[in-house]
Amino acid sequence: MKSFSKLIGLLLLGLLLLLVAAGFALTHFFDPNDYKDEIRQLAHKHANLELELNGDIGWSLFPWLGIEITDAKVASADTPDKPFADVRLLGLSVQVLPLLLRKEIQMSDIRIDGLNLSLQRNVKGQANWENIGQLRAAHPSVTAQDAQLASTIDTAQTAQTSAPANTPLQLDINSLIINGARIDYRDEHSGQQFNLESVQLTTGAIRDNQPIALKFSGFFGNAKPLLRARIELTSKASIDQARQRYQLDDIKLSGEIAGEPFQSKTANFTVRGNLLYDQSAQLARWDNLKLSINQLKALGELQATQLNKQAQLSGALSIAPVNLQEFLSGIGFELPAMADKTALSHFEFNSRLQGTLNSLMFNEMALSIDQTALSGSVGIKDFANTKLYAQLQGDQLDADRYLPPVVKKAPTARQAEVKQQTEQAGSSGTTALPDTPSKSAWSSDQLLPIKQLGKLNADLDLAFNKLTISKFPISQAKFNLLAKQGVIRLNNLQGNLFNGEFKTSASLDTKAEPALLTFKQTTHNIPVEKILQTLEQDVTITGLLDLDTDLRTSGNSQQNWVDHLNGNLNFALHQGVLPDANLERQLCIGIATLNRKKLSANTTAKDTAFNDLQGSLKIRNGLANNPDLRVAIPGISVKGKGDIDLRVLSLDYYLGIIIEGDTHPMPDPACQINKRYVGLEWPVRCRGPLELGAKACRIDQDGLGKIAATLAGEKLTEKLDEKLGDKISPELKDALKGLFKR
Repeated sequence: MKSFSKLIGLLLLGLLLLLVAAGFALTHFFDPNDYKDEIRQLAHKHANLELELNGDIGWSLFPWLGIEITDAKVASADTPDKPFADVRLLGLSVQVLPLLLRKEIQMSDIRIDGLNLSLQRNVKGQANWENIGQLRAAHPSVTAQDAQLASTIDTAQTAQTSAPANTPLQLDINSLIINGARIDYRDEHSGQQFNLESVQLTTGAIRDNQPIALKFSGFFGNAKPLLRARIELTSKASIDQARQRYQLDDIKLSGEIAGEPFQSKTANFTVRGNLLYDQSAQLARWDNLKLSINQLKALGELQATQLNKQAQLSGALSIAPVNLQEFLSGIGFELPAMADKTALSHFEFNSRLQGTLNSLMFNEMALSIDQTALSGSVGIKDFANTKLYAQLQGDQLDADRYLPPVVKKAPTARQAEVKQQTEQAGSSGTTALPDTPSKSAWSSDQLLPIKQLGKLNADLDLAFNKLTISKFPISQAKFNLLAKQGVIRLNNLQGNLFNGEFKTSASLDTKAEPALLTFKQTTHNIPVEKILQTLEQDVTITGLLDLDTDLRTSGNSQQNWVDHLNGNLNFALHQGVLPDANLERQLCIGIATLNRKKLSANTTAKDTAFNDLQGSLKIRNGLANNPDLRVAIPGISVKGKGDIDLRVLSLDYYLGIIIEGDTHPMPDPACQINKRYVGLEWPVRCRGPLELGAKACRIDQDGLGKIAATLAGEKLTEKLDEKLGDKISPELKDALKGLFKR
């Protein structure tokens, strides 16, 4: 038995020596370079490849089955004169005995130097690599024998794949090294073009179920828009083929990016975390996500499930406090100038996120911008239709900080005209009536981006405890806007303003030509003088305003909107004052004239207080008619009617002042009330710029003459003629004479 064992040992040793000798003989007496033509033909027929082997092929057989190829080019057999890949050096080797005896692939370093890939799609969308690996069965040079051989190979491969292996194939590779690689991609159909150059890739040992150290670096370039980036990546990869789990741990992706979108600025970035792809569970996850771009720092986690169906995304994102204005400026995004230069100096964000391939929502969001804290949900509910969604609650927001700086403009022609009329009007009420402005009060500049607004698809619901906009301090503000299919509806804008309240709705139909706007508003107990002061206008009237408005217009400029303005407006003012416009003084002028007395110096109060002022406006193409003005003043009532030309902001009114009793003391002895004056309608004419308010009103001398005739008859007419002289027109004298002849 011992001799038999010895014999077997000698036989095995002899076989081993024979294998070594055969390997020595093969490697020394067999030169693969002599078979380059055969290799090219096989690649051409069975892989649809055109090989160009310019360098030598080196090889070894035992104990390592190794091959080294230099200076090779690869093209599709369909375009043999257009190589899509070339390599300066490709070297690899496999240990023979582990492969034969145990199905173990034990390789030394795999090395690839100077790899260049040129991948292209033509204008028809066809790629230069599409037919690689396909049998050229349709080609005349492919014989039936070749086709049968390829079919046999495919059948064997299929059987090997489908049949259960007794011993699974195991990988053991010392490392993979790629030096100086370049990849160019060009799509003539879409115009997309990018490249990776100076690519360096090294790995540690590649073994089943063991982490693989990875290190990658390179430069990325994109043509449109022009971008340039430096990329470095380190990680540990784990591959579990049995469980179909692929993992990258301790990822560190860093580099810098610059180009046209960054306006010659550079963004330095770092991304860290752990990536997992579980094919069996159809799950992908990114844990311990850490992101930094210049001074912006973020943490988070992401998970995608149901990857084989409708993928579902979930996770969380947190952005540390950052000066958003400086960050955006640092990456080349210059914000428009804002009224507050320190705006956006503080930004902080925390949220859960949820999404699909067609949506992304940030829920349970906490957002801090400067002194504003917001919470709620925001995102895009439909990528295909770009549907924006927001439901936010905020504590306070000063929107004026983010508006463009106020630039003082030179006075318009109309403003200069009105200023001159205001100076001439005075406050005594004895000067001539101001003229109606002749200049337009509005700009013809286009204001809204109609085309862009027509594409808006949004559902926005906002609320603020305190909102400041255009200097108006609104409390308990609520805002709801719905935009769809070219129609934008402001369903609700409401809040409290100066201890009053308002509610507004509006719509913009961008599909109409020209664009159609509607506007409805109600207000209650809002002090009108506060509105005028906030708008930096002269206070020509005060009081608590109740308003009910229903208007419509069209166009895209102030001038268009006013010219095509139509609708109705009901208004009421309570507990008000007409500053610098004493209607009682106007009445005194008329009474003193009839009493044939001279008024003393204007020592009366400059203002007229009233209990109520109310009426309605019917607006037709920018012209507003008021048929029912009523003003209640203690002891006096006023009624009136007239027009307001909104195109030039002018008024033309007739007022009637009625003395309600003889108990009301007048401020001047010259205008003491005679009982005969009670109940008469004393005429006042108002004309001029709307900004003048009641200062544009004067006692109507013609109407006053008629009152005089009514009171005194022919005798009083003569005395008035004697006293007033040319203050009464010839036409009035003739009318009085005719009146008393009847």
